[in-house]
Amino acid sequence: MRVGVLTGGGDCPGLNAVIRAVVRKGVQEYGYEFTGFRDGWRGPLDGVTVPLGIPAVRGILPRGGTVLGSSRTNPLNEQGGIRRIKDNLAALGVDALVAIGGEDTLGVATRLADEYGVPCVGVPKTIDNDLSATDYTFGFDTAVGIATEAIDRLHTTAESHMRVLVVEVMGRHSGWIALHSGLAGGANVILIPEHPFDVDQVCAWVTSRFRASYAPIVVVAEGAVPRDGDMVLKDQSLDAFGHVRLSGVGEWLAKQIEKRTGKEARTTVLGHVQRGGTPSAYDRWLATRFGLHAIDCVRDGDFGTMVALQGTDIVRVPMADATARLKTVPPSLYEEVGVFFG
Repeated sequence: MRVGVLTGGGDCPGLNAVIRAVVRKGVQEYGYEFTGFRDGWRGPLDGVTVPLGIPAVRGILPRGGTVLGSSRTNPLNEQGGIRRIKDNLAALGVDALVAIGGEDTLGVATRLADEYGVPCVGVPKTIDNDLSATDYTFGFDTAVGIATEAIDRLHTTAESHMRVLVVEVMGRHSGWIALHSGLAGGANVILIPEHPFDVDQVCAWVTSRFRASYAPIVVVAEGAVPRDGDMVLKDQSLDAFGHVRLSGVGEWLAKQIEKRTGKEARTTVLGHVQRGGTPSAYDRWLATRFGLHAIDCVRDGDFGTMVALQGTDIVRVPMADATARLKTVPPSLYEEVGVFFG
């Protein structure tokens, strides 16, 4: 049997650990051969491959990014995209496909499996932790750790100058990174997309913090929206899946705080540093387990499924369940941390 592997969407710490686990177990336990597809869905769409075997996955466990490359290519928007993928898989002798990605990559895999009979298995990947049907995605722990370290460092410079520091973190339309890193880093305000924020309330919390002789740290998710306004965007362009490129709310909020409180406010946008670099031990562990179970799905012919973490167990769920809706921060969890605001 020949199995294809691809990594799509944004890069993410732990991708290489999945690739390594899939290949190692597939070759050693089941005698499979592997084809690596370059740059997400562009690989099977255009027939762009790289050799993928045990020698190719040696030493990649601690590496960030993906040795296969990635992209936001959407084959569903390409002329004859589905036919081209099926023809290329047949020409390459690929019997099954392991797709590692987030909602967009797995959304394509779901349609290929459910509507066009392409044998696909999904592995959930995203630093945003917003995929349904799994408690955690790998990459999230690393992103939270990087953001928390940044917040820790910003506390000292904020207090040295007694200024407000606004930290913008990733997460798209979910606030998991902001919530976890903000709480762990001792932020005084945490703003998430699930809960539109009141600028006046933010300024009141900031002022309260200064009264206690501390410099406030405000953590804001890139997709957070002011209650009396629209989402703040630097760039209105759309990617291949119709998503806007988020960022800009941190800078906008810092100007509002400075204008309304008279206190100096600066912005730090962590951006892609959250996605890069060495994956944490937890993300290596989780990604490796996902890879081991994904190749078992291939062996069992259990296509159209995604491996997921539920509790401490790796289970199989329909890919459609994982991509049907975003997993967002519940109101009760956000309210829980509100005691630390201000």
